[in-house]
Amino acid sequence: MPKISVLMPTHNRADVIGFAIKSVLWQSEGDFELLIVGDGCTDSTADVVAGFDDRRIKWFDLPKAPYFGYANRNIALREAKGELIAFAAHDDLLFPDHLERLSAAINRSGVDWIYSRPLWISTDGVVVPYCTNLRHADELDRFLNVGNTLPASCVMHRQSCFEKSGYWPEDVPSAADWRYWIRIITDGGLDNLDYLPVPTTIHFSADWKKARDSGVDEVRTMLEIADNAAWWPSSLKYEIPAGIAEQGVVYQAMLEGGSDWCERLRNDAEAVIDRLAWDHVQQSYPTVDKLQSDLDLITRDRDDQSEKTQKLEQQLREYEEQVRRLEIQQQDRDASAEKEIAVLNKRIVELLNSRSWRVTAPLRRLSGTIRRSR
Repeated sequence: MPKISVLMPTHNRADVIGFAIKSVLWQSEGDFELLIVGDGCTDSTADVVAGFDDRRIKWFDLPKAPYFGYANRNIALREAKGELIAFAAHDDLLFPDHLERLSAAINRSGVDWIYSRPLWISTDGVVVPYCTNLRHADELDRFLNVGNTLPASCVMHRQSCFEKSGYWPEDVPSAADWRYWIRIITDGGLDNLDYLPVPTTIHFSADWKKARDSGVDEVRTMLEIADNAAWWPSSLKYEIPAGIAEQGVVYQAMLEGGSDWCERLRNDAEAVIDRLAWDHVQQSYPTVDKLQSDLDLITRDRDDQSEKTQKLEQQLREYEEQVRRLEIQQQDRDASAEKEIAVLNKRIVELLNSRSWRVTAPLRRLSGTIRRSR
């Protein structure tokens, strides 16, 4: 009865599956069985598997099942004897302490389902850390309702999950692992999952995706940062020669570097995350000095505006006073004119009613006749 059962499904990746198998066999936790499930393999995969003389390997050479062969995976999982179930993709690499760390963490926490921090690597050799933390409500909501961001090789769960949540769905065209994780989380509740924020695997882009970023938006964003950031650690960039699988390059570096290589990769991945957080703080949240400078500028502007406002208000009052004086002058002029007109009208009336005006009337008429005859 092995402590851990490791499932490795495969379909025609004889070129890289040998690296994946070696990364499982070199685990510091040696109490495991490796269930390699051939899903209708037509290449030399069977020969590669047969080349490993290790009693812990069990080879399932099965006809092609629908979609990604989820039915074949369940055949092997139903024969799994381990108390814990782990996963290894045929094109991924496990760090030597992957099983040791995850099994210790899941037993320490007592949960049914756990995962480690993913490390993705592009087809041209750029390693980017990923930051999914399902203990945060918003990230968990996105994981449950939008899409998967966890490679299966990062996950470990208890054998008892098969009794509680069944096996992988077989009637879906893709992402059966993600749908199964959702079922386990939903059945067990949020207290029944845990996160080990340490990289323990390297996840490569599947060859059928034909995508540098594995078709994941978040990985694409991280790669754009890596391409343009001068501070990106050199240990997270590998030169992939033409015609050489990136798995072979990274495997050789892992083999030669040993535990020191693993720790450096982990430390540099953590440094990248710290740097991204620092840059975000600097870009999104001004420093105290910047805030004080902005406050001083606002205060000066406010004082300037206040002074300008006071001047305008004073000028307005002066204009209003001038208008008031002009209106008074106009009123005074109008009253004086009315008096003069009244006096003149009175004089006219007095003139018209005077004896002189009446006496001279015939003379005025004669003058008018003479002017007309001319």
